[in-house]
Amino acid sequence: MGRILTASLVALALAGPTHAEPRAKDLFGAKRAASAQAPDPIGHYSRGCAAGLVQLPETGPTWAAMRLSRNRNWGHPDTIEFIKRLSAKATQVGWKGLYIGDISQPRGGPMVSGHASHQIGLDVDIWMLPPERLNLTRAERETLSSISVRSTDQRHVNGNFTPAHAAILTAAARDPAVDRIFVTPPVKIALCKTATTADTPWMQKIRPLYGHHYHFHVRLKCPRGARHCIDQEPTVAELSGGGNGCDKTLEWWVTDYLEPPAQSGRSKTPVPQKRHPRDFTMDDLPRECRAVLGAD
Repeated sequence: MGRILTASLVALALAGPTHAEPRAKDLFGAKRAASAQAPDPIGHYSRGCAAGLVQLPETGPTWAAMRLSRNRNWGHPDTIEFIKRLSAKATQVGWKGLYIGDISQPRGGPMVSGHASHQIGLDVDIWMLPPERLNLTRAERETLSSISVRSTDQRHVNGNFTPAHAAILTAAARDPAVDRIFVTPPVKIALCKTATTADTPWMQKIRPLYGHHYHFHVRLKCPRGARHCIDQEPTVAELSGGGNGCDKTLEWWVTDYLEPPAQSGRSKTPVPQKRHPRDFTMDDLPRECRAVLGAD
């Protein structure tokens, strides 16, 4: 019955626009395996899909995939190789490896719940919790929780944040395949306290973003030759060739986000709300995504 329903949804999507076209999240969320195609990240991190993804094994020598019920441990081969590299480096600073959260669905695309990004197999969430062991049961992978590294006042890292966390983040940022890493702002501020001018190239990759205190989010660059993949646009600092973001992080987080300045004469014009990827239909995604969805 499930296969019949999935086939019906796909047929509706491939037939073109209709008055009640299914949402892309339902179509991609129904797929349990990758497409039988060459690896190809298609579109943008928050508006795309992915062909030929590879499933990260549940357990490896230096990693454990978490929340297996979500079926989001699929990634581009470059992402899987990155996870293997970084998790091996984690063992060099005293960790047993890494707990790996969401990567992508089997064919990428918008998700039924959670992320706006993670759509093309090049994003991965890595837990802040140092693993005590990797041979977890499936039940443990569903119930075990990560730890927060942010203080209750949100201005500093707490005692959970260790030099090992900093070393792992540094190793991730120094990896040439990495485009950027999203962390809770107090982590960026903590790293900035010991940063030097020589650290600017990799420090620029570490971006503060609210949330992200239970995990850090790594985004890889489009692989060489991936002609359907759209790289993240560079920031002003990247375009100008300088800046590690440390001063701006402190100013934005402490003075603008936590204690926003009083605003006089605020405009009453409502700010238009962007559509969330969970509302996308197939017409909102690159046309190549229809072939990915139908490739069985």
